[in-house]
Amino acid sequence: MLDEPRSGRLAAWGNALLAGLVPPDDAAHRIAGEDASHRVAELPGESGPVGLTLALGRLRALGAKGLRVALPVAGHPLGLSGPPEFNAKALDAGEAVLATGVALGLVPEVSAVGPEGDQHVEVVWRCLPVREAPPADVPSLGEAERELAEALREATEVLSRLNVAGAGPAAQAALEAYRARAERGREVLAPGYPPRALRVLELAQRVGALVGIAYAPGGDGKDHGAAVSASEITARAEALRPVERTARRAQVAAYNAYVEELERGGF
Repeated sequence: MLDEPRSGRLAAWGNALLAGLVPPDDAAHRIAGEDASHRVAELPGESGPVGLTLALGRLRALGAKGLRVALPVAGHPLGLSGPPEFNAKALDAGEAVLATGVALGLVPEVSAVGPEGDQHVEVVWRCLPVREAPPADVPSLGEAERELAEALREATEVLSRLNVAGAGPAAQAALEAYRARAERGREVLAPGYPPRALRVLELAQRVGALVGIAYAPGGDGKDHGAAVSASEITARAEALRPVERTARRAQVAAYNAYVEELERGGF
């Protein structure tokens, strides 16, 4: 939850490009982030993998109006609309992007290339048919914000009740990562997103940071923070599962806010 999903970058900056709010090269640079390269394969009208700039232009020519995010996990097809073949690939990847206006979706295949110690990451987005239907279980921004406020309280209470001190090096590193992320927060969502989407995304990342701390190795070297027994580990997982689910739903709602606003005629 601490890491910004690649699907989030693709949707946010892809939406900005489709709306004409950022130049193509800027959008491609933002989407790639620290990865060495991003390409799109199996795109209609293209014989082989192409770069992001060409791919986004092709999607626009095919009728794409906007891009949505899906962050599914087993038992929770968050943001997906089918068919089963696409859902299965998205579940394996843990994320996907779905275009609106054209029945296509993108699933990332991530690989590390190069010798050990000097590797770089390459991403190939597989373009596949999707079903044109409402995405599964995505809340509105207002719903997500209300749910997150409660989830933040629950996460804090769970960590306190289960005696997670958060003093280990991994926990501290998670906190520092979150703080650095918050400082860069206004770079996360591209131009065109409403301020409320940024607020929801930042809060979702904060809740996600707390969940990550709960599962990080503690200062004593044990996994799962301060947990010392299987029963405590199970209790922690059960208590935090709905909190993590809420944070994921809110993250998807934030990234999808541009398309939601577009469909309501707000742009």
